[in-house]
Amino acid sequence: MDIPDLGSDLPGVAIRSAIIYLFLVLALRIGGKREVGQLSTPDLVVLLIVANGAQNAMVGSNTTLLGGVVAVAIVLVLARVVQILTARSTGFAKALIGEPRILIRDGKTIVSAMREEEISEDEILAAIREHGVEGIEEVRLAVLEVDGSISVLPVDPDAPTGGGPGQRIAGHLPRQSRRIGRRGRQSGKAG
Repeated sequence: MDIPDLGSDLPGVAIRSAIIYLFLVLALRIGGKREVGQLSTPDLVVLLIVANGAQNAMVGSNTTLLGGVVAVAIVLVLARVVQILTARSTGFAKALIGEPRILIRDGKTIVSAMREEEISEDEILAAIREHGVEGIEEVRLAVLEVDGSISVLPVDPDAPTGGGPGQRIAGHLPRQSRRIGRRGRQSGKAG
């Protein structure tokens, strides 16, 4: 298959930048909520390499100041267009950004949701502890938010939910295990 080069003139830079922007938005959307929720060291390396590759693909051999300005302007315009579309269309927002996902309801894990989101029971336990809750049975609701964080609502509404000074952002998952352990399959119900 012969893919056109699009050239490195200013219109070519604009088209390349638009294509790369749209590709990266879709790739991150397909990657899932966890990919943008918290960066580990390998994630940071990938981000830097992707940024360099995207920059090269956007401007080609055009290393002029104007070429860089055009690339950045196109990305900013497209970002604003996407922002407007997601604000005005719930369908577009759901398709592009996704929806929150319930992981625990009334003290029971929803194993199918955890498996689909690639969250282990150890990760969910760590997240609820960060909110000051000791066990799954004490959680009324735990939700994987679209930004990759986990919100926890305890059964006892007067219980602390973490997030105090000096504490990292409560609910962000470490990206260690990507599989559900034996305990995760045994507890809870499908949902």
